[in-house]
Amino acid sequence: MSSEDFIKGRGAQLDVANRFHEHSHEMRDDFLNYCAAEGDDSRESKTTIIETFPKTIVNKVTSPDVGMEYSLNPYQGCEHGCIYCYARNSHEYWGYSAGLDFEQKILVKRNAVELLEQKLKSKSWEAKPIVLSGNTDCYQPVEKKLKITRSLLQTFLKYRHPVGMITKNSLIQRDIDILKELAQDNLIHVSLSITSLKEETRRILEPRTATIRKRLETVEKLSGANIPVSVMMAPIIPSINSHEIMPLVKEISERGALGVGYTIVRLNGSIGQIFTDWIRKAMPDRAEKVLHQIEHIHGGSLNDSRFGTRMKGEGEFADQVKQQFKIARKLYLNDRERPKLNCKLHEEYKDGQMKLF
Repeated sequence: MSSEDFIKGRGAQLDVANRFHEHSHEMRDDFLNYCAAEGDDSRESKTTIIETFPKTIVNKVTSPDVGMEYSLNPYQGCEHGCIYCYARNSHEYWGYSAGLDFEQKILVKRNAVELLEQKLKSKSWEAKPIVLSGNTDCYQPVEKKLKITRSLLQTFLKYRHPVGMITKNSLIQRDIDILKELAQDNLIHVSLSITSLKEETRRILEPRTATIRKRLETVEKLSGANIPVSVMMAPIIPSINSHEIMPLVKEISERGALGVGYTIVRLNGSIGQIFTDWIRKAMPDRAEKVLHQIEHIHGGSLNDSRFGTRMKGEGEFADQVKQQFKIARKLYLNDRERPKLNCKLHEEYKDGQMKLF
């Protein structure tokens, strides 16, 4: 495959058919030949922002192995373009594809702040941690302009409600002022996603994310501001980043991280086709090796949907990864732990200010 055929700045290199649509479309050779003759580009690679106004914003998480009870996603779709992202499949429920559509058609929940405030003021709501970015990144590029995530954090602070965050964008540094106030009452946990220490790996796996240097800097700055920060090395992909566990944990320890977590790659739904197409184009020399190793982890399939095994895998490779993290934590993070999120303050701030009587 020539470099001209690779869509630069995007993860997915194709759009797959939406499983929920009765009809599907294909790129026919006669259309491609016409575009070539006319000098037109058959692929439109611009990002489109689509405003939505949902009725609810806080989602109950029923999966027992995700580590959160409630999530909130101000955006659907993600311009970061991480090729392995499990959230790609959710874009199909909105009528789009899990491939390029996921990266190029970003749905913005314009009433997110109002909906959160309604939830937190509800008499029936009892405070439990709500995690921003349980599905798609709350600090993806459009957030720099719209500042919805910043407004959500201000709302959590106003009502003294515990919140967790997962991101791979250094834009979170913009909101350190709010995060510091939340941290004073143990109302915030931040998890930075760092998949590799190698910029070349980051660039092809996660084309529109913050650089590794900026993410490590973010861990250091959050820690320096006494904001509890951990790192997720997710996913572990055999023969791509699986050899970096020890050096990565050592590095984040030196930057002040309080812990590290991981998942092993699984290619559920349409992601199997998207990832297979991508790796054969991006890494043709090792594509089949990586795909076979992923299958070995999941009992001969690219995906395992069983709770309890789907996130960590099975077999010799999965056991090796588990042991490496066990050793790495003992060596570099043994004396550290995140403070427990405070769920007791919120009841006193149900109306947005502390109750006096």
